[in-house]
Amino acid sequence: MNKEWSDLNKLMQIQLKKSDTFDNGIQTLLELRHQCMNVIDQFRDTLSNKDFYQMPFMNAKGYHSKTIAYSLWHIFRIEDIVLNTLIMNQTQIFFRLDYHKRINSPIRTTGNELKGKEIEDFSKQLDLESLYRYIHDVKENTERILSQLKYSDLKRRFTELDKQHILDLCVVSEDKDAYWLIDYWCNKDIKGLIQMPFSRHWIMHIEASNRIKNKILHNEQK
Repeated sequence: MNKEWSDLNKLMQIQLKKSDTFDNGIQTLLELRHQCMNVIDQFRDTLSNKDFYQMPFMNAKGYHSKTIAYSLWHIFRIEDIVLNTLIMNQTQIFFRLDYHKRINSPIRTTGNELKGKEIEDFSKQLDLESLYRYIHDVKENTERILSQLKYSDLKRRFTELDKQHILDLCVVSEDKDAYWLIDYWCNKDIKGLIQMPFSRHWIMHIEASNRIKNKILHNEQK
Protein backbone atom coordinates (compact mmCIF):
# COMPACT_ATOMS: atom_id res chain seq x y z
CA MET A 1 0.00 0.00 0.00
CA ASN A 2 1.13 3.55 -0.78
CA LYS A 3 2.87 4.54 2.47
CA GLU A 4 1.57 8.11 2.54
CA TRP A 5 -2.00 6.94 1.95
CA SER A 6 -1.60 4.18 4.54
CA ASP A 7 -0.29 6.66 7.10
CA LEU A 8 -3.13 9.10 6.42
CA ASN A 9 -5.66 6.28 6.72
CA LYS A 10 -4.22 5.15 10.06
CA LEU A 11 -4.08 8.72 11.38
CA MET A 12 -7.67 9.34 10.33
CA GLN A 13 -8.88 6.25 12.19
CA ILE A 14 -7.08 7.34 15.37
CA GLN A 15 -8.44 10.88 15.13
CA LEU A 16 -12.03 9.75 14.62
CA LYS A 17 -11.98 7.84 17.93
CA LYS A 18 -12.12 10.99 20.09
CA SER A 19 -14.52 13.91 19.97
CA ASP A 20 -11.75 16.49 20.37
CA THR A 21 -9.85 15.17 17.32
CA PHE A 22 -12.90 14.22 15.23
CA ASP A 23 -12.80 17.35 13.03
CA ASN A 24 -9.11 16.73 12.35
CA GLY A 25 -10.00 13.17 11.38
CA ILE A 26 -12.46 14.39 8.78
CA GLN A 27 -9.84 16.77 7.39
CA THR A 28 -7.33 13.91 7.21
CA LEU A 29 -9.91 11.82 5.36
CA LEU A 30 -10.51 14.65 2.88
CA GLU A 31 -6.77 15.01 2.29
CA LEU A 32 -6.45 11.27 1.65
CA ARG A 33 -9.31 11.41 -0.84
CA HIS A 34 -7.79 14.48 -2.51
CA GLN A 35 -4.52 12.65 -3.08
CA CYS A 36 -6.33 9.59 -4.41
CA MET A 37 -8.44 11.72 -6.76
CA ASN A 38 -5.30 13.29 -8.20
CA VAL A 39 -4.23 9.80 -9.30
CA ILE A 40 -7.68 9.12 -10.79
CA ASP A 41 -7.47 12.34 -12.80
CA GLN A 42 -3.97 11.43 -13.96
CA PHE A 43 -5.39 8.25 -15.53
CA ARG A 44 -7.54 10.44 -17.80
CA ASP A 45 -4.58 12.65 -18.67
CA THR A 46 -2.22 9.73 -19.35
CA LEU A 47 -4.28 6.96 -20.94
CA SER A 48 -6.28 6.55 -24.13
CA ASN A 49 -9.95 5.56 -24.08
CA LYS A 50 -8.91 2.06 -25.14
CA ASP A 51 -6.58 1.74 -22.16
CA PHE A 52 -9.51 2.09 -19.77
CA TYR A 53 -10.94 -1.26 -20.85
CA GLN A 54 -7.68 -3.22 -21.12
CA MET A 55 -7.23 -6.22 -18.78
CA PRO A 56 -3.50 -7.02 -18.67
CA PHE A 57 -4.00 -9.16 -15.54
CA MET A 58 -7.31 -10.79 -16.49
CA ASN A 59 -6.46 -14.20 -15.02
CA ALA A 60 -4.90 -12.87 -11.82
CA LYS A 61 -6.49 -12.94 -8.39
CA GLY A 62 -7.00 -9.49 -6.96
CA TYR A 63 -8.42 -6.09 -7.83
CA HIS A 64 -5.84 -5.62 -10.59
CA SER A 65 -7.63 -8.34 -12.61
CA LYS A 66 -10.30 -5.77 -13.56
CA THR A 67 -10.21 -2.72 -15.86
CA ILE A 68 -9.61 0.87 -14.80
CA ALA A 69 -13.04 1.92 -16.09
CA TYR A 70 -14.71 -0.86 -14.10
CA SER A 71 -12.75 0.04 -10.97
CA LEU A 72 -13.78 3.69 -11.15
CA TRP A 73 -17.41 2.74 -11.75
CA HIS A 74 -17.28 0.31 -8.83
CA ILE A 75 -15.73 2.77 -6.35
CA PHE A 76 -18.21 5.54 -7.02
CA ARG A 77 -21.37 3.49 -7.48
CA ILE A 78 -20.73 2.01 -4.04
CA GLU A 79 -20.05 5.43 -2.57
CA ASP A 80 -23.17 6.92 -4.15
CA ILE A 81 -25.35 4.05 -2.89
CA VAL A 82 -23.93 4.02 0.64
CA LEU A 83 -23.84 7.78 1.14
CA ASN A 84 -27.12 8.78 -0.44
CA THR A 85 -29.41 5.76 -0.10
CA LEU A 86 -28.16 4.33 3.18
CA ILE A 87 -26.81 7.26 5.22
CA MET A 88 -28.85 10.19 3.89
CA ASN A 89 -32.00 8.44 2.59
CA GLN A 90 -32.01 10.62 -0.51
CA THR A 91 -31.82 10.10 -4.27
CA GLN A 92 -28.47 8.91 -5.58
CA ILE A 93 -26.45 11.24 -7.82
CA PHE A 94 -26.66 8.46 -10.42
CA PHE A 95 -30.40 8.99 -10.77
CA ARG A 96 -30.70 12.61 -9.66
CA LEU A 97 -28.44 13.88 -12.45
CA ASP A 98 -29.45 11.27 -15.07
CA TYR A 99 -26.09 9.52 -15.07
CA HIS A 100 -27.93 6.23 -15.54
CA LYS A 101 -28.53 7.53 -19.08
CA ARG A 102 -25.46 9.70 -19.62
CA ILE A 103 -22.79 7.08 -18.84
CA ASN A 104 -24.39 4.55 -21.19
CA SER A 105 -23.97 1.76 -18.66
CA PRO A 106 -25.94 -1.45 -19.19
CA ILE A 107 -26.19 -1.86 -15.40
CA ARG A 108 -27.06 0.28 -12.38
CA THR A 109 -25.38 -2.01 -9.84
CA THR A 110 -21.93 -1.99 -8.24
CA GLY A 111 -20.62 -4.43 -10.86
CA ASN A 112 -19.55 -7.10 -8.36
CA GLU A 113 -21.47 -9.68 -10.35
CA LEU A 114 -19.40 -9.19 -13.53
CA LYS A 115 -16.63 -11.65 -14.38
CA GLY A 116 -13.75 -11.81 -16.87
CA LYS A 117 -14.81 -10.83 -20.39
CA GLU A 118 -18.03 -9.36 -18.99
CA ILE A 119 -15.93 -6.70 -17.26
CA GLU A 120 -14.14 -5.83 -20.49
CA ASP A 121 -17.40 -5.67 -22.49
CA PHE A 122 -19.02 -3.54 -19.79
CA SER A 123 -16.05 -1.16 -19.69
CA LYS A 124 -16.12 -0.64 -23.46
CA GLN A 125 -19.68 0.65 -23.29
CA LEU A 126 -19.05 3.41 -20.76
CA ASP A 127 -18.90 7.04 -21.81
CA LEU A 128 -15.68 8.07 -20.06
CA GLU A 129 -16.37 11.79 -20.05
CA SER A 130 -19.69 11.22 -18.30
CA LEU A 131 -18.13 8.67 -15.97
CA TYR A 132 -15.55 11.25 -14.88
CA ARG A 133 -18.23 13.88 -14.33
CA TYR A 134 -20.10 11.36 -12.22
CA ILE A 135 -16.97 10.58 -10.22
CA HIS A 136 -16.40 14.23 -9.37
CA ASP A 137 -20.06 14.90 -8.59
CA VAL A 138 -20.19 11.93 -6.22
CA LYS A 139 -16.93 12.94 -4.52
CA GLU A 140 -18.07 16.53 -4.05
CA ASN A 141 -21.45 15.46 -2.66
CA THR A 142 -19.90 12.92 -0.30
CA GLU A 143 -17.35 15.35 1.06
CA ARG A 144 -19.91 18.07 1.63
CA ILE A 145 -21.91 15.65 3.78
CA LEU A 146 -18.85 14.22 5.54
CA SER A 147 -17.86 17.77 6.48
CA GLN A 148 -21.24 18.20 8.17
CA LEU A 149 -20.99 15.06 10.30
CA LYS A 150 -20.72 15.32 14.07
CA TYR A 151 -18.87 12.97 16.37
CA SER A 152 -22.22 11.81 17.76
CA ASP A 153 -23.23 10.59 14.27
CA LEU A 154 -20.49 7.96 14.14
CA LYS A 155 -22.37 5.30 16.11
CA ARG A 156 -25.57 5.52 14.09
CA ARG A 157 -26.56 2.11 12.77
CA PHE A 158 -29.01 0.83 10.18
CA THR A 159 -32.21 -1.20 10.13
CA GLU A 160 -34.01 -3.81 8.07
CA LEU A 161 -35.90 -0.95 6.42
CA ASP A 162 -32.58 0.47 5.24
CA LYS A 163 -31.67 -2.89 3.73
CA GLN A 164 -35.03 -3.08 2.01
CA HIS A 165 -34.60 0.39 0.55
CA ILE A 166 -31.40 -0.72 -1.19
CA LEU A 167 -33.09 -3.89 -2.41
CA ASP A 168 -36.04 -1.95 -3.81
CA LEU A 169 -33.72 0.21 -5.94
CA CYS A 170 -32.09 -2.88 -7.53
CA VAL A 171 -28.65 -1.29 -7.26
CA VAL A 172 -27.00 -4.43 -5.88
CA SER A 173 -27.15 -7.61 -7.93
CA GLU A 174 -28.71 -10.76 -6.46
CA ASP A 175 -25.59 -12.64 -7.59
CA LYS A 176 -23.78 -14.26 -4.65
CA ASP A 177 -20.67 -12.18 -5.34
CA ALA A 178 -22.64 -8.97 -4.89
CA TYR A 179 -25.61 -9.60 -2.63
CA TRP A 180 -23.46 -9.85 0.52
CA LEU A 181 -22.70 -6.13 0.21
CA ILE A 182 -26.08 -5.14 1.65
CA ASP A 183 -25.51 -6.95 4.93
CA TYR A 184 -21.89 -5.81 4.96
CA TRP A 185 -22.86 -2.13 4.77
CA CYS A 186 -25.88 -2.32 7.04
CA ASN A 187 -23.99 -4.16 9.78
CA LYS A 188 -21.60 -1.22 10.11
CA ASP A 189 -22.12 2.11 11.84
CA ILE A 190 -21.19 5.37 10.11
CA LYS A 191 -17.66 5.22 11.52
CA GLY A 192 -17.26 1.80 9.90
CA LEU A 193 -18.54 3.11 6.58
CA ILE A 194 -16.06 5.99 6.67
CA GLN A 195 -13.31 3.38 6.91
CA MET A 196 -14.90 1.25 4.19
CA PRO A 197 -15.93 2.34 1.56
CA PHE A 198 -15.03 6.04 1.88
CA SER A 199 -11.29 5.57 2.43
CA ARG A 200 -9.71 2.09 2.34
CA HIS A 201 -11.92 0.98 -0.57
CA TRP A 202 -10.56 3.88 -2.62
CA ILE A 203 -6.97 2.98 -1.77
CA MET A 204 -7.28 -0.68 -2.73
CA HIS A 205 -8.92 -0.10 -6.10
CA ILE A 206 -6.86 2.96 -7.09
CA GLU A 207 -3.60 1.17 -6.31
CA ALA A 208 -4.81 -1.77 -8.39
CA SER A 209 -5.74 0.61 -11.22
CA ASN A 210 -2.31 2.21 -11.02
CA ARG A 211 -0.78 -1.25 -11.43
CA ILE A 212 -2.96 -1.81 -14.51
CA LYS A 213 -1.92 1.56 -15.90
CA ASN A 214 1.79 0.85 -15.43
CA LYS A 215 1.46 -2.53 -17.13
CA ILE A 216 -0.40 -1.03 -20.09
CA LEU A 217 2.17 1.72 -20.55
CA HIS A 218 5.00 -0.80 -20.25
CA ASN A 219 3.41 -3.00 -22.92
CA GLU A 220 2.92 -0.01 -25.22
CA GLN A 221 6.60 0.90 -24.96
CA LYS A 222 7.80 -2.50 -26.11
